[in-house]
Amino acid sequence: MGIAQRAKSLRTSRNSASIRAFYPAATIKCDGPAVFRSQAARDAACLLDVNPSIISWHCMPVSLDCGDAVHVPDFGVVNNDGGRMLVDAPDRALPIAIGKIETSAEQQGFRYRRLLADEVYDGPRLRNAKDLLRYGSCYLALGDRLKLLATLEEHGSLTIVECLTVFTETKPVAGLAQMILNGFVEVDLDAELLGPQTMVRRIGN
Repeated sequence: MGIAQRAKSLRTSRNSASIRAFYPAATIKCDGPAVFRSQAARDAACLLDVNPSIISWHCMPVSLDCGDAVHVPDFGVVNNDGGRMLVDAPDRALPIAIGKIETSAEQQGFRYRRLLADEVYDGPRLRNAKDLLRYGSCYLALGDRLKLLATLEEHGSLTIVECLTVFTETKPVAGLAQMILNGFVEVDLDAELLGPQTMVRRIGN
C-alpha cells in the first residue's frame, strides 16, 4: 500500500471515530486531538496519563499496512527511554492475526501491544486515575505548589488530608490532583481507592 493510501486510511479512521465525549474529559499527556473510538479506549488512555514511564501519547497515530488489511491502532506512546509503542485498547477487534500487526509495526520502528482487560480494569488504578483526571483542567497556583513541595521536603511524606491544609490559593482537592497528575508528588494508585490517609510523597524522595 502506498503512502497516499495509508494517509487516506488514517484520515478515515480519525474521521469515523466517535465524537461522543467519553468521561473524563481532561487529558494530561495527550499530544494532539483526544479522539476515542470507545469508552474502553478512553479508559486505557486514563492509565497512560498516570503512567510515570510515559512521556506522551496520541490517538490513532499511524496506518499499518498488514498486507490483507490496514490497521490503525488506538494510541501511539512515547516512553521516557525514547521507545515508541503502538497500543490498542482491550475491546479492539483486530482485522488480522496479531503477528502481522506486530511485524508491520516493527517495520515502522514501533513495538505493538494489545492491552488485556485485566490490565485496565483489575484493581483500583483506573478508578483513581479517573478521580484525578476529573480535575485535570483545573488551575494550580504557583504559591500552593511551592508550599506543598517545601512541606514535603521538610516532613518526607504527608497524608492527603494533611496536604489539603496547605492549599490557600487553589481549591485543595483540585490542587493536589494537579500535583499528582503533573508528577510533582506521588501516591500509590494500586493499593486502594485514594482516601484521607493515603500517603503523599514528593517525587524523588
